[in-house]
Amino acid sequence: MRTIVAFTRASLVSATVLCGASTGLTGCSSTPKATSGDVALKLRAIQTRAYETTDQNKAVRTAMATLQDLGFVIDNADAELGSVTATKLASSATKMTVTVRKRGTTQLLVRANAQYNVLPVEDAQFYQQFFAAYSKAMFLEAQQIDPAAPGN
Repeated sequence: MRTIVAFTRASLVSATVLCGASTGLTGCSSTPKATSGDVALKLRAIQTRAYETTDQNKAVRTAMATLQDLGFVIDNADAELGSVTATKLASSATKMTVTVRKRGTTQLLVRANAQYNVLPVEDAQFYQQFFAAYSKAMFLEAQQIDPAAPGN
């Protein structure tokens, strides 16, 4: 069933007058405030990448190797669930969980979620650095190139 909405000039003028009158009481805001749901969606977008592979086991192994390359110590890994948790102890604890799940029939979604002490890491650059290293490792794994071999 289709619903057709028609605006007449009179209804637009009425809406404008009503809106103008109400902003006199409540104040005027040119941009809507971000809700916690908006912030969560933006953070999830920063934390997630899609990869053209269906080998979840390889993706989890690559996440483990990448975390170790970045100085993390693996706390827990479960290839069946597609989850890796690791901790990096520098001046304070950074904990990261990487999850791998299927997306359709040809892709995997990889999501990295980090906490610094007890606060969530929301810095896009932090996740970009992780995914740059992860993407490189996935490429090398797909090409069966050993980065530690002489000449590589």
